[in-house]
Amino acid sequence: MSGSKPDILWSPHHPDRYVICDSELGLYRIGPAGGGGEVKAGTLPLSGETAATLLAINSDTPYMKCVAWYPKQEPECLLAVGQANGRVALTSLGQNHNSACKELVGKEFVPRHARQCNTLAWNPVDSHLLAAGLDKHRADFSVLIWDVSGKFSPDVATSAEKIRLSSSDVDPGSVVTKPLYELGQNDACLSLCWLLRDPKLLLAGMHRNLAVFDLRNTSQKTFVNTKAIQGVTVDPHFPDRVASFFEGQVAIWDLRKFEKPVLTLTEQPKPLTKVAWCPTRTGLLATLTRDSNIIRLYDMQHTPTPIGDETEPTIIERSVQPCDGLIGTFAWHPSRQNRMVVVSAANRAMTDFTVFERISLAWSSTASLMWACGRHLYECAEDGPDGAQGVLERDIATKMRQRALSRYGHETVQVWRNHLLAGGSDSQLKSLWFDLFYMKQCAEDPEPKTPANKQAAAYSGIKNIVRTSSGTTESRKCWSGSERQTEATRYHSEERGLALRLCGWTARTADADVEPFLRSLEQEREWERAAAVALFNLDIRRAIQILNRGAMADKGDLNLNVVAMALSGYTDEKASLWREMCGSLRLQLNNPYLCVMFAFLTSEPGSYDGVLYESSVAVRDRVAFASMFLNDSQLPRYVDKLTGEMKEAGNLEGILLTGLTKDGVDLMESYVDRTADVQTASFCMLKGSPGEVLKDPRVQGWIENYRNLLDAWRFWHKRADFDIHRGKLDPSSKPLAQVFVSCNFCGKSISYSYAAMPHQGRGFSQYGVSGSPTKSKVTSCPGCRKPLPRCALCLMNMGTPVSSCAGTGKSDDKVDLNRENKLAQFNNWFTWCHNCRHGGHAGHMLSWFRDHTECPVSACTCKCMQLDTTGNLAPSDSG
Repeated sequence: MSGSKPDILWSPHHPDRYVICDSELGLYRIGPAGGGGEVKAGTLPLSGETAATLLAINSDTPYMKCVAWYPKQEPECLLAVGQANGRVALTSLGQNHNSACKELVGKEFVPRHARQCNTLAWNPVDSHLLAAGLDKHRADFSVLIWDVSGKFSPDVATSAEKIRLSSSDVDPGSVVTKPLYELGQNDACLSLCWLLRDPKLLLAGMHRNLAVFDLRNTSQKTFVNTKAIQGVTVDPHFPDRVASFFEGQVAIWDLRKFEKPVLTLTEQPKPLTKVAWCPTRTGLLATLTRDSNIIRLYDMQHTPTPIGDETEPTIIERSVQPCDGLIGTFAWHPSRQNRMVVVSAANRAMTDFTVFERISLAWSSTASLMWACGRHLYECAEDGPDGAQGVLERDIATKMRQRALSRYGHETVQVWRNHLLAGGSDSQLKSLWFDLFYMKQCAEDPEPKTPANKQAAAYSGIKNIVRTSSGTTESRKCWSGSERQTEATRYHSEERGLALRLCGWTARTADADVEPFLRSLEQEREWERAAAVALFNLDIRRAIQILNRGAMADKGDLNLNVVAMALSGYTDEKASLWREMCGSLRLQLNNPYLCVMFAFLTSEPGSYDGVLYESSVAVRDRVAFASMFLNDSQLPRYVDKLTGEMKEAGNLEGILLTGLTKDGVDLMESYVDRTADVQTASFCMLKGSPGEVLKDPRVQGWIENYRNLLDAWRFWHKRADFDIHRGKLDPSSKPLAQVFVSCNFCGKSISYSYAAMPHQGRGFSQYGVSGSPTKSKVTSCPGCRKPLPRCALCLMNMGTPVSSCAGTGKSDDKVDLNRENKLAQFNNWFTWCHNCRHGGHAGHMLSWFRDHTECPVSACTCKCMQLDTTGNLAPSDSG
């Protein structure tokens, strides 16, 4: 190999040893690199983690052209070296040699005529057979198969051979001149490999063809004419797949159809120098071109195609750069996945390199993430509710899936309960469903004082309600519970009263009493909010009472007594010390409702920014406050500004302001963009929305995406429930009939035919068991009177109720048709296979396929129930 490119051979027995074949043989052991950055003598760094240690050198065999490592365990370091003169010498590396190795080391196999040995190949099964490929000689064979365990017999040697052998320094007793097999006469052999499927078959790249020789019959060979005769190599994972190359082009062959290559890879601009299949990765081929610093990888995403199949395989091509300089050669590691050692062409520097796989990701509909890297498959599932110490919030897909299981959104009477079905922990969802509940109450209010179009007004939002406000009256009301008879200005109108009801402050009573709302807040232990609402209604004594009750409650805040004490000293004098201290210290209070209470008491009439712009206070409470204390010019401006903020933030509390209108769709779009919660968006837009809103493409997109999600989760029952729920709220969404039973003769729909016969008063009820048994059964088409098909099991015409089918034998017992003397209507349905067109009553078909896989019709081998892939999937929401 002097003066030519180097080569690498991995040990077939030791995964940490390899040989570099150049002008001499060097045995290296690869291992972890030493720490501290120190390089020991005789150690060569291969990468940041590995280094190679030189174990032995063999320079006894000059003029090396090719090398092959003995495949068996013993002797472990035996190498066959092909030389420029055609001789094949057996040599070894290392000191420990057993008797078997000593008998083989030093043996030489000499051809009849001297010429270059191009390639060597040990038989992987019959390891005593060594194949050598030589250059062409007109009077000799180019493929010689030697038996390394055979003995040389001086009696059979010719005189010319004796003269040639005696002129060398080799012991004549260790020279073999008679090969076991001679193949390929008057031709040249450039590459060899034994076929893995049969140890008696040898594939050789001859001068102008690829030939398969069978040692059991050496007079015949199978060959194909081609120029791609170099570097023949068998895929270790598919023994029938072979790769070879010529100049810059690689050909992939299938030995089962050897007439032409099954695949030809893209031709490279420079000649190829090496092609090698990855031993640890299925279908991965590496190629190297001359004067190149990259290795091209071809990932064949298929198995070898069978004979007669012309399907083109899928090839993924990529390039890797193991080192900076030009690459001389490379070799895959025999057992470590995707690992190779590369030798540079210039200074013979070695590099340990691992080809990293392209990672393929798969994200399941249940929020599990899985990815494949090489032979490893990794899964990342979302933790439970207690995982990660509750720091990370659950993915919205997981939330929607759990909510769907709890029938979230389907509560249509007590609409506010939907937030409890969602877990009850999301304040925005709570506000949304209470808003929709109050809208529903107002729309169903029987009182005549509400606007004419009650539903349109209730769902139009407070923003549109206050714009149409008219007839506003101003009143001055004295504080209740205060010794000073001070008065505060409040505003009243029919629209403002509706706004207070939508905010939940007042009920349907004529006096608009806020007391029921206060009692509900006390039951929920929202003491600060209840006190603030009482104070906004000018009942300071009630507010103090609520605070005292909150301080005395179980686990109550004793500081509420201090706040109550401060309230009791209220005075409207602007220069009072109480007013000055409350104005400066209120911002130090932690609860926002306590803050706005003192902001209200210390504000000037008509200027309540401290209350209106406290973002921590619920939107409904701020809007209710504005409806009572802002005049007709201030109220619309404030509501418009607050609506804009809610729409920009995608805050569901803003639905109170926008209603289920176009503004509401804009707000919901911002919410979906922020959270991807199409479930809430779909249910919300269906509640009382007018037709033009439901026709909005955004709303239709949310609904369809949610339906697709339910299908992806295999929540088919939930999706059907959602479709039914949607059909009740939006009748236009009900789909038209898509499947119907038609007559084979006239093509008319049987159901439509019955619908066109009103005088009979019959429909699908004729297929049931109702009615007098004396009535004639419908067994023919109403349009043309031709008979309907027969059931494959009971042989009765379709249209006959299952209960009247006699003679069905065991089939009736299995279906249990007389159970409770009542039949399910589904048992009478027409069912048929779309493949073989056979069918019958649904009850009979289900009974048959519980115990059988093939069609019940004689001589029909159709596996009807297995044709539908989803038919074998069980819904995840069953039970």
